[in-house]
Amino acid sequence: MKKYFLIVAMAALILGGCTLPNQQQTQQPEQPQQPQEPLPPVNPPVPEQLPVQPVPQPPKFANIDWTATVQPMLAKMLKSDGVQSGSVLLVDSVKNSTNGSLQMAKATDALRNALANNTTFQVVPADQVSSAKQSLGLSPDDSLASVSKAIGLANIVKAQYVLYSTVSGDVKAPTMSMRLITAPSGEIVWSGRGAVQN
Repeated sequence: MKKYFLIVAMAALILGGCTLPNQQQTQQPEQPQQPQEPLPPVNPPVPEQLPVQPVPQPPKFANIDWTATVQPMLAKMLKSDGVQSGSVLLVDSVKNSTNGSLQMAKATDALRNALANNTTFQVVPADQVSSAKQSLGLSPDDSLASVSKAIGLANIVKAQYVLYSTVSGDVKAPTMSMRLITAPSGEIVWSGRGAVQN
């Protein structure tokens, strides 16, 4: 029995020295929490104000009378020697080699319109030229920069002649030049030059 008593006493001492976690929390006095000071409101960063820049103006195109520019030269070309009547003519897009911007589509249209009722050449239609350029891997607006491109395109559309036209010089007072070349050989049959009319 002494043995039993000793075991119980030891267990009581051991258990008496131990405290449960819940008891520890209740025995410690609670410290009052300090009220937190409210943080000042955070203002979002103000983006830097960039200086206001005016919208750039689109380039002003000169008011050019393309019809008055091309008709005198085309009249001379149609009367030139060495041109066979009834031949097929490929009219290339007019190339801008000036120091500024010009409306070259209007120049090309004026060329085509001036040649529409001529009796010397059959002009290749514009849509046929565009599809032929695409078959060669060229963009429809590509003005033919080399004779080999022109001859290749002329062979596709079965044209005997190619009309090259270039506007060059100062954009305020440009000049226009034209060359009529034979498609098989690249020989220049006729060339002309004139001031662009305003």
